[in-house]
Amino acid sequence: MKRLLVSLSVFLFLASFDFAEGAEARVTRVVKDVEVLVAPKPPRRAVLNDAIQDGMALQTGVNSQTELQFTNGGLARLGSNTVFGIGRGTRRMGLAQGAMLIRAPAGAGEAQVKTASVSTDVKGTTSILEYYPNGYIKLIVLEGTARMFMPGVLGESVLVNAGQLLMFHTKTMPTSLPSPVDVDLKRLTATSLLIQGFPPLGSESSISKGVQSQTKQKSEGALADTNLVIFGRGTLVNLVPPSAEESARLSTSKPSPSPTPLSRQSPARTSR
Repeated sequence: MKRLLVSLSVFLFLASFDFAEGAEARVTRVVKDVEVLVAPKPPRRAVLNDAIQDGMALQTGVNSQTELQFTNGGLARLGSNTVFGIGRGTRRMGLAQGAMLIRAPAGAGEAQVKTASVSTDVKGTTSILEYYPNGYIKLIVLEGTARMFMPGVLGESVLVNAGQLLMFHTKTMPTSLPSPVDVDLKRLTATSLLIQGFPPLGSESSISKGVQSQTKQKSEGALADTNLVIFGRGTLVNLVPPSAEESARLSTSKPSPSPTPLSRQSPARTSR
């Protein structure tokens, strides 16, 4: 069955997670307004090589970014208007709001993203997550496979593979998770503000394999481009005109039957 491909441009994401116990984080990038919060002291501007320890937090302002590198190989990038903190005495971290990219290499130990009433295991993956209280949660996997689950709902767990998006509103938290949908990895990686302008992630070769896989599926008719795009933050799906290349291709191609709604695929579920 042919699947439709949704495009996402300049996409961001937010979360909270656990890296391996004992991992240390240092600031490796500061763009515009980034502050270190250490209660009860007043906020101070973050600087390169700042050590972010238990009980500390980072806050980014408008059009601001920062990056953290962990000694175990993990990496976290925060988008604008994001608050990210580290709990006292543990490696558990949390974001109150904002957007984040997380790379958790297979050898870095298990990482777990916590957002609202859901958690996401991201070991061996590069993922993007966005969360706003009383708004929505988005999870996109760039490489590897992440598992999102609801700790408060027994057995509610969904696998999200490379090139897939899982998104839902949180104003009224759902009691079950929706199925993931396919997204255009090539377009996403070319437009994401958490990828472009930063140094290489280190997982480019794996992400490239996902792009090649989608290209192959398109050529085989198993995956089809759409003109549905989510621009930046939010959940609004925009209908955009086809490109000049697409218009030329459609004008010379044979008429095709009207599209029919796809049957919703059951998410891959696992026991916790």
